[in-house]
Amino acid sequence: MSAAPWHERRLCAFDVESTAPDPCEARIVQAHVAHVGGGELPDARTWLVDPGVEIPAEASAIHGITTERARAEGMPASKAVMEISAELRHAWMHGEPVVAMNACYDLTVIDRETRRHAIPALSIGHVIDPFVLDKHVDRFRKGKRTLSALCAHYGVTLEGAHDAGADAIAAARVAYRIAKRFPEIGAMRLDDLQEAQARWYAEQAASLEDYFRRQGKNETCNRDWPLRRAA
Repeated sequence: MSAAPWHERRLCAFDVESTAPDPCEARIVQAHVAHVGGGELPDARTWLVDPGVEIPAEASAIHGITTERARAEGMPASKAVMEISAELRHAWMHGEPVVAMNACYDLTVIDRETRRHAIPALSIGHVIDPFVLDKHVDRFRKGKRTLSALCAHYGVTLEGAHDAGADAIAAARVAYRIAKRFPEIGAMRLDDLQEAQARWYAEQAASLEDYFRRQGKNETCNRDWPLRRAA
């Protein structure tokens, strides 16, 4: 394997658009996987998916995909989920970390979809999550931590937010910029970075819970990363 730092090697950018904010219940409506970087040409694919259920109006308002369009143009969910999961397996088998913004959401969505459609579950490999990295390296920065906000902060162009393709590529570029700006992140071995991100994510969740309690709210936050444990 190349001795180059992880951000200079091949990366697998991944994003899904879905039917719901709860990743355990959400169905995939659109997905994008792109193998990028490493001095090679990009290799990308986008799926438009018929989730088999109505797409709520509030979800369509975000990503622009209606139930009618998904049914008319989308691939059956079982076939799409099989192909998407195969692409992720291919990436991990070839040493590519999967880059996804708020990866716990996207990976939990695809995990639950594989279970829903009786497709072999993914064995999660290395993951790079710009959301977790940014909150760790710049903990006290004020403002939002959305993908759009991170793109603005790190100088990444995002055209067509909430399109799976645009979001996936932007997340990979943000991860690259973080690794360049904070050499201690770029220099980490993937095994060590995986372990660190899981720890940082749990610490960030605990900090958010403390904030909620100070606001008089009894909220709990998921601490599992990069995948929520199945019930």
